[in-house]
Amino acid sequence: MKIILNGASGRMGKVLQAMIAEGRQGSTLAAAVDSFSQDDSILSSLSQFHGEADCVIDFSNHAATGPLCAFAAERSLPLVIATTGQTDEERAVISETAKRIPLFYSGNMSLGIAVLTQLARTAAKMFPDADVEIVESHHNQKLDVPSGTALMLAHAVQDVRPDSNLLVGRHENGKRTRQEIGIHSLRMGNTVGIHEVIVNTGTQILTLKHEAQDRSLFAEGALSAASFLIGKRPGLYNMDDLVAQG
Repeated sequence: MKIILNGASGRMGKVLQAMIAEGRQGSTLAAAVDSFSQDDSILSSLSQFHGEADCVIDFSNHAATGPLCAFAAERSLPLVIATTGQTDEERAVISETAKRIPLFYSGNMSLGIAVLTQLARTAAKMFPDADVEIVESHHNQKLDVPSGTALMLAHAVQDVRPDSNLLVGRHENGKRTRQEIGIHSLRMGNTVGIHEVIVNTGTQILTLKHEAQDRSLFAEGALSAASFLIGKRPGLYNMDDLVAQG
């Protein structure tokens, strides 16, 4: 499969470039794109590409969502968005674009996180009165707080607790409400990514945890998402769909 890689000069873009160079999952590089690169071999914008491709993978920044979606829709190319931190307006653009092309969007590209999300949903359903807290840790250069993965986990809990509300950090005094799902963010050193879902019934504690040890797992997930997406009908897909395919 021929991949257009947007955000090729970023941390994850470089990892994915190396994987594509090795031909992982039958991939080849159709074009590398990055508006901040000084490398002559890298295009400065998607509009400069006029060749053939099978899919676009984006590891740039959520601010690129609009132009990225417009490009993919115009070229009828499947799109994998592997960035987080999208605004409400940007998520609306994603939803509209998915009506025209197959689009894969997930708060995390890890298969392990997809399993953790399912486990969190199941635990919240099995213990409907338990307190649920989510703790996420990342490197000190990460921009979005909380992480897209933490929000994905929280929304999974909300799937079975529709009356719940999210509380990002605790800034004031006051006791915890029954409907509350707490999210706490740590930013330290070179931590790749750690996510914990803590379910406390008052008589027992269930802790679900995923720790990313190498960023290459996110690149592997993005390639798997691209392979999954090719040939699909227009629609919005995520890791649950990939896991369901088995």
